[in-house]
Amino acid sequence: MGGPPDDLSKDKPAMKGLQMVTHQAFDPMLAQEHFMRATPEVNDEALTEALLKRSEELTPNTAETQAVQNLVGKVEKTVEAMILPAEKSTEAGMKVPIEEVRIVGSHKKGTMLAGHPVADLVVILKDTPAAVDIENLSSKVQEKLKEADPSDDFPTQANEGGFNTTSSEGALVRVLVTTLPKNLFNAEPQHVDVKLLEGALATIRHARWFEENASHMTVRVVVRILKDMKKRFTGLSGLTPWLIDLLAFRSSTLPGNTRDPLPMSVAFRRAMQLMSAGIFLPGSLGIVDPCESGQVRAHSVLSLEEQDQLSLTAQTILRTLSHGAFNEILGIGDASDISLDTDITSWAGVVVTPGQAAYDKEEHKKESLANGGTGEEPTVEKMEE
Repeated sequence: MGGPPDDLSKDKPAMKGLQMVTHQAFDPMLAQEHFMRATPEVNDEALTEALLKRSEELTPNTAETQAVQNLVGKVEKTVEAMILPAEKSTEAGMKVPIEEVRIVGSHKKGTMLAGHPVADLVVILKDTPAAVDIENLSSKVQEKLKEADPSDDFPTQANEGGFNTTSSEGALVRVLVTTLPKNLFNAEPQHVDVKLLEGALATIRHARWFEENASHMTVRVVVRILKDMKKRFTGLSGLTPWLIDLLAFRSSTLPGNTRDPLPMSVAFRRAMQLMSAGIFLPGSLGIVDPCESGQVRAHSVLSLEEQDQLSLTAQTILRTLSHGAFNEILGIGDASDISLDTDITSWAGVVVTPGQAAYDKEEHKKESLANGGTGEEPTVEKMEE
């Protein structure tokens, strides 16, 4: 597989948040010397065991991992075999020549979840593709896959940003199609949406950054735990895969010492503390995206409602965590049936009531219109990985 294009990091930066940055969210780990503890240090052995147990449950088994690896290998090999000079690509029925293919996403990062045998690839084309080019590429890939392995039909479905291919083993590969960064500035209406093309290029940078900086086991465990919690707690649904990666890394490390992660239990608590303190709220510096230029705040992709829900849900989870409810939070055993974010719960006589939203979309719309605004929030395309 060829080396990376020289200008992969120079494509258009993501849309910046429109709120003024006024503060950095309170981080207990960085403020210990300024605040005396009011209670004894917590013994987190039980929490650590629970985190390891849940992480093991969330880790794909050998069969799932092998099924995904088999399909990824076949698709990657097939696409690489289609990388031809421009004139030969035309002869082979390819209107847009292929530059290269990259493995990205949770499979590449080692954070894939059990029961979700999905991997992601990015195919970079030499020119800007249109919808018909994606359909043509998906048909060619399926045709070549079936030629190499007649025992499987490899059902393939094209979409607006690429195509999905499945195998008889139950694995799925999502192929994101994009172009060289220099072509983004010349995209025309008939081409694939530039936001989708930019998003696919961003996944390459994300995978590279994770591999270089955040591949420690502690970070991967926290990523899996947060991904699972996102599925079980509605208020956490706004978390994108990239935000989860960045939050897991931030909560697992200290400035100036990113190579020696904190203990797993400390990292998990800190992730909840940071969200509770409003790291993803308007006005917060949040986490500056390390893969974008211009000091882009990673949470600028979230709507105001999503930002509010993340903070209040994390606050409720953190309050229950302080009473030892980690099995319920992690979804271990029968405890997974309790809805901590919506139900009033009691812990040794202490009642925990779910937090209330501070943001009201209708009120925000009325205020915006009264001040001459449109009443609508700016939106940014989100790319799953």
